[in-house]
Amino acid sequence: MKQLTGLDAAFLYMETPTTFGHVNGLMIFERPTPDYNPYAAVYAKYASLVGELEPLRRRLVEVPFGLDHPYWVADPNFDLDFHIREIHLARPGLVDQLAEQVCRIVGRPMDRTRPLWEVYVIDGLADGRWALLTKYHHATIDGASGQLMLQIVTDTTPDAPEPGTGPSWEPEPIPTDTELLRLALIHLAANPFKALRVQARIVRQLADAAGIHGVSGAAGVAGTAVKRVAQLGRADGPKISLPRTAAPPTPWNKKITGHRRFAMRTSSLENIKRLKAATGGTVNDVVMAICAGGLREYLLAHDALPDRPLRAMVPVSIRTGDEADPWTNRVSATIAELPTDCADPVERVARCHEAMQRAKRAHELVPAAELVDLTQYSAPVLATAAVRLASRLRLADRVTLPFNVVISNVPGPRQPLYFAGAKLCHQFPVSIVTDGQGLNITVVSYLDRLDFGFIADRDLIPDVWDLADMHIAEIGRLMDATGAQWAQPPQPAFPRRGPVKLAQTVTKLRAGKKTPSTTGAGRR
Repeated sequence: MKQLTGLDAAFLYMETPTTFGHVNGLMIFERPTPDYNPYAAVYAKYASLVGELEPLRRRLVEVPFGLDHPYWVADPNFDLDFHIREIHLARPGLVDQLAEQVCRIVGRPMDRTRPLWEVYVIDGLADGRWALLTKYHHATIDGASGQLMLQIVTDTTPDAPEPGTGPSWEPEPIPTDTELLRLALIHLAANPFKALRVQARIVRQLADAAGIHGVSGAAGVAGTAVKRVAQLGRADGPKISLPRTAAPPTPWNKKITGHRRFAMRTSSLENIKRLKAATGGTVNDVVMAICAGGLREYLLAHDALPDRPLRAMVPVSIRTGDEADPWTNRVSATIAELPTDCADPVERVARCHEAMQRAKRAHELVPAAELVDLTQYSAPVLATAAVRLASRLRLADRVTLPFNVVISNVPGPRQPLYFAGAKLCHQFPVSIVTDGQGLNITVVSYLDRLDFGFIADRDLIPDVWDLADMHIAEIGRLMDATGAQWAQPPQPAFPRRGPVKLAQTVTKLRAGKKTPSTTGAGRR
């Protein structure tokens, strides 16, 4: 049994009926032979890894009354059939049909009584390929450990040996409420920050019920942690630099629903490197400028472009490579301006470079690792209650946060990967949206390309495919403005059905039979 860190648990506390804490990835594979069975291959692979990879077999056990962070235990009722599922697309199996299935899957909460992962084999794509959608709760892994998971699940050669039975593992019994309360009360006693948030009378009553005596005497062990927290913000302590004003409002900075829209596009990485050389920036600067230009075009098209630049929250991994447990979150973030107020695409790259440099300097002033560790001292019951209260009061519709959008640029593998002989073609990220942050843009590099994933609230950005196309079009604008030569021709959009026209639908209905509105029963 292992307790979640404060940061891992925070991704549980953030959940509401419309906000979900799982991160997802959509991988598209070539079919090596016509009779290839992707579901059988996926099932065999994950069956062999359950004993090797702890996140696949551990489930949550929550502490009564939310007095402490939950625990992981090896699931005594593990059922692999629950976690591996199969879907077939209807014809013609175009990319927007695939995206709709992704939206339905990621728009559902995960069952906390089971290990927090699901994988979906999605077959029936128009070009004969198949897709694998992975769904892991952020409490289990972050972006960096997700890439580690990808390396373990896939192979570097198409002729890798078939998976074996895998190592054995021992399930654990589910601890009783009394056992969990005993552990929680010991932690409360050692942590004044939690103890201050729980009435002393309740703690004493629970301690007596669990047979624990001398609770208050253990409080001294938290003295060092208290001093570390007290120094934050003092003149001689670490500095925290955050925006002091709200970001300008946009159409997606509102309360979200439980429904999603997802779009994906891809671009040549070598073209981005050409732009990097032409502008003197970095690949990340160019990616940020592409996002700034794409968002600007979208807001202009909707007559909603603010005078001030937008702000982006950019996740930053703080992994050192020396972590004893790779299956936990080690992530911080910076906030950088997006020059959406600038009409010149080349100048946008320069301003993105300056903004990222400022954000990097500000981030270096923050003891990121210590701040992550200090999440251990949060009170779960209060954190959960605060998030749910903010959702019920629709605070996201009344208050704009310090940033408008989350943008992630995740470096991926440079060598081709295979799944039981099937070559990985694309790796599209499918991330998280929350109240006030109804849009998330994540970019993952793989081989010689960048794969863009755009996930948004279904109502706030109904035309997410247009937004995705505008980002890719921004690459062409940068090429024209800088005079850089294309390393590879622009990637065409994946074929998709496009919007269904009402007039066409009515015409088809009338050609076949009368519509309800033209029958006598429909008249009033």
